[in-house]
Amino acid sequence: MKLATLQALNQARQDRRAIAVVTDLESSVERLVAEADVSADPLASELAMQFRQGKSRAIDHEGRRYFITVHVPPVRVVMIGAVHISQALIPLARLLDHESIVVDPRTAFASLERFPDVELIAEWPDVALPPLKIDRYTAFVALTHDPKIDDPALMHALERECFYIGALGSRKTHARRLERLRDVGLSEQALARIHAPIGLDIGAISPAEIAVSIIAEITAALRLESGDKKPRQPA
Repeated sequence: MKLATLQALNQARQDRRAIAVVTDLESSVERLVAEADVSADPLASELAMQFRQGKSRAIDHEGRRYFITVHVPPVRVVMIGAVHISQALIPLARLLDHESIVVDPRTAFASLERFPDVELIAEWPDVALPPLKIDRYTAFVALTHDPKIDDPALMHALERECFYIGALGSRKTHARRLERLRDVGLSEQALARIHAPIGLDIGAISPAEIAVSIIAEITAALRLESGDKKPRQPA
């Protein structure tokens, strides 16, 4: 690997940007393609699939063979609410190699005894969230059931490019939430990004079951193209 390529990869890692190295296996010529530039690339569909899957693989394209080496940032799951669902969600996220961050200004809930070995921020969202630099590889879940905490947190997330935003609550609760967010000027397009009621509909009742439904919905948002029923598999 060329020194310039290695330096570019290191910078992308620091900036939490997804990037791929495309190597022509016949000529050994390599080039870098940022995820943001995929649509203009001759290998656009293949690159998009590999970025979505977070996997590297060899492909054939127009009679030539290439190897696509994908470098994507680790997924972060930002949980608003140090609640039972968060406690169940953290180990599931860890199994998928996702990083977990819990934000809750209520120190009675946000304690190290209840949340050991996880990044825990006992601050209000307007203080806690800006330094996190929520990005394209962040999943955001609002779980407190408290509009004073969830609403400003959701507003912050909707201004960012996070790939998933979910909010706990019934359809009636979410309808009231949408009205409040409309009242402060959020567009219908922005509001449509919120998955609510949160999680895939598996009939979940307990915190653990709800956590399973949430991590499944996060995975679908990360790995599927819009409208797909199941992940595309490499040929």
